[in-house]
Amino acid sequence: MRRADSALDIAPKLAVEAIGTFFVVFAVGATARSGTALAPLAAGVVLMVMVYAGERVSGGHYNPAVTFAALVRGRIRPGTACGYWLTQVTAGLVAALVVPAVVGSRAPQHIDPSRRILVGSLAIELAFTFALAFVVLNVAAGGPRFPNPMPALAIGSTVAAGGVIVGGVFGAAFNPAVVLGAITMNLFTPATLLYIPAQLAGAAAAGLAFRRFPPRDT
Repeated sequence: MRRADSALDIAPKLAVEAIGTFFVVFAVGATARSGTALAPLAAGVVLMVMVYAGERVSGGHYNPAVTFAALVRGRIRPGTACGYWLTQVTAGLVAALVVPAVVGSRAPQHIDPSRRILVGSLAIELAFTFALAFVVLNVAAGGPRFPNPMPALAIGSTVAAGGVIVGGVFGAAFNPAVVLGAITMNLFTPATLLYIPAQLAGAAAAGLAFRRFPPRDT
């Protein structure tokens, strides 16, 4: 009975994570293919509304790195985190397959860190993923006793700001599901797989920083 109850409890969370991650990766791919200059804003707004929609069910991660930060911080169990990771990656890959079918075939700009300063690319992904995860942990830290009225706005704004600052050069993924989806959509070259360990390192650093300097009300 405990196993059945556990499965029933996690199923809605995984469903919400799948929906949110799908739309985040879809937004990234569709805006990249359309060539709009507002791509960073679009990605941030989609993330914001998805967090508003699902934060009370799953936490609104939609990002394996954010889930990793939550695991390091101690807000999620390892088994649940594994379920989140599988769901997020799968949903991102599904979105990556849907984008070419519904968006025009305009050739997008390819992000290839092997043709740039690779160390700089990894440093940017680590730093901004740290910022994103640190924001997520802090705006959700109060829980039901000390709710933050605008957590999704802060989270979406972090992604939008990062995209505006470094998106045109390094891709501004800050999310392993986005990296894998972008490679599938031929937006990123396989060399950007190196972004993923940098993102996880940034997320782990955010989780450790939160544990070291928690807000007073947690």
